[in-house]
Amino acid sequence: MAVPEPAEGRRRGRDETEEERADRRWAELIQEVRVAQTGVQILFGFLLTVVFQPKYERLTHTDQVIYVVTVVLGAAATGALIGPVSLHRLVSGRRVKPQAVRWASRLTFVGLVLLLATMTAALLLILRVATHDGFVLWLVAVVVAWYLLCWFALPLWTRHRHTSR
Repeated sequence: MAVPEPAEGRRRGRDETEEERADRRWAELIQEVRVAQTGVQILFGFLLTVVFQPKYERLTHTDQVIYVVTVVLGAAATGALIGPVSLHRLVSGRRVKPQAVRWASRLTFVGLVLLLATMTAALLLILRVATHDGFVLWLVAVVVAWYLLCWFALPLWTRHRHTSR
């Protein structure tokens, strides 16, 4: 028996129009962003307080540089992960939801990469201050590898393995 062709304006897979698909993808994306936003905002908030602690002045120049880089990365990640909300608000009602969803998805991906960099730099700084040992870079490398596996490798493998061309 032949598979019926999709109706005009509809895609294969789900029976939805481009607008319905954009609505669904937006709802899914905003749920994902909420998780990442919360994490980056809490991390960024804590980072902002470090410079006001008495121990900050006793950090080595290298550690202070790592701190500044970490704060800037955290600010950039926060901006990218809040960007989809602003994007949606500014284009809402303009009949560009499919395009807005694509841009919001890109901002979210950039935000996740920046969050990865922020967490890496923060971990490096904390472990350098806490241990002063040579194995710090190895510990950071293992954690970054774990993040890369969980956030990128496994999802990309799943996409490759379980989607048809």
